[in-house]
Amino acid sequence: MAIPLLDLKQQYASIRDEVLRVTEEVYASQMFILGKRVDDFERDFAAYCQAPHAIGLSSGTDALLIALMVLDLAPGDEVIVPAYSFFATAGVVDRLRGVPVFVDVDLADYNLDPALLEARITPRTKAIIPVHLYGQTAPMDEINRIAARHGIAVIEDAAQAHGATWRGRRAGGLGDIGCFSFYPSKNLGALGDAGAVTTNRTDIAERIRSLSNHGRIPTLPDRHILQGHNHRLDALQAALLSVKLPHLDRWNRARTRIADRYREHFLDSAVDTIAISPAAVSSHHLAVVLVDDRDEVRHGLNSQGIRTGVHYAVPCHLQPAFAALQQAPMPVAELAADCILSLPIFPHMTTTQVDRVAAAIKALAQTRVPIGAAAASVATAISSSMVAASPLLEQPK
Repeated sequence: MAIPLLDLKQQYASIRDEVLRVTEEVYASQMFILGKRVDDFERDFAAYCQAPHAIGLSSGTDALLIALMVLDLAPGDEVIVPAYSFFATAGVVDRLRGVPVFVDVDLADYNLDPALLEARITPRTKAIIPVHLYGQTAPMDEINRIAARHGIAVIEDAAQAHGATWRGRRAGGLGDIGCFSFYPSKNLGALGDAGAVTTNRTDIAERIRSLSNHGRIPTLPDRHILQGHNHRLDALQAALLSVKLPHLDRWNRARTRIADRYREHFLDSAVDTIAISPAAVSSHHLAVVLVDDRDEVRHGLNSQGIRTGVHYAVPCHLQPAFAALQQAPMPVAELAADCILSLPIFPHMTTTQVDRVAAAIKALAQTRVPIGAAAASVATAISSSMVAASPLLEQPK
């Protein structure tokens, strides 16, 4: 039988009665926009993320967009983003006429490399957006220290990190603003597009709530004090997310067991796995490995009924939309784009399925990924950045 990359049907079957009940309640109430369902989910999600505030939004992309809007990103302002992520992380910067400044990622976990970060900061840098890629939090201690030294805001792209932690603190409460996607394939997924922001700051929360609802404020609903937009989370999505949220930790633990079993299989093999920092607990949104001749291996797995994905085949700095930026090479991001392969992982996946996938990929992947050249390029880049760093950049803006 085929093994899918993700199986949402089994998840739905396990919560079907709850989903149908709350769906019927929303239909019966005819309250589809904002209201108690949204309020309740925002309260519970904020508590889950260990953040004082959560605001439901229409998508994860809109969460990133509104986070930059609340920081008053102006045309020409720079925002540092990892070179390896989904397009939206950098795309929202460009949409607001800011300048995405790409930083290469770490060879160990493919999150933003803090050793390369400071050299990319200029007086025009407005924010840093670390991405908690594949469910593992970025090294937030180092990133926050650098940002604080320069007076720069930190926006977490936590679209893949629902429930992930860094030193015991949940993603979404590690920077100034956390941005989540509830796209159906996420660990906490909606019926379609949906998202949220979290923040520790009341002033930011109030402004985001206003910006997401046409610039209104609750006390003056007929007055539009900001140039806002319609980025609201609807009640039906909030109701479904409220059903799923109490199950999230259990589902994440199941993902962890699967990821750990994959790692055990791949010890002493030609399949490279991503390191998990001792400071982090990953949500294991994706089970990612690096293999040589990735496309050939993927074809072989597909012929055996094993579905896989590639996250992501083109790094952000090489996307045609950013061709005019003339970015420097990013050796680790480019290596990942050639070698990364996402294996099946979902909470209801069986041990037999995991073992079958692991055996198949080990049989197909006979040579290791040549990472030495990428490592050498990163070492050179770090050395060069240290030499080139201006004394001005060592001072707060």
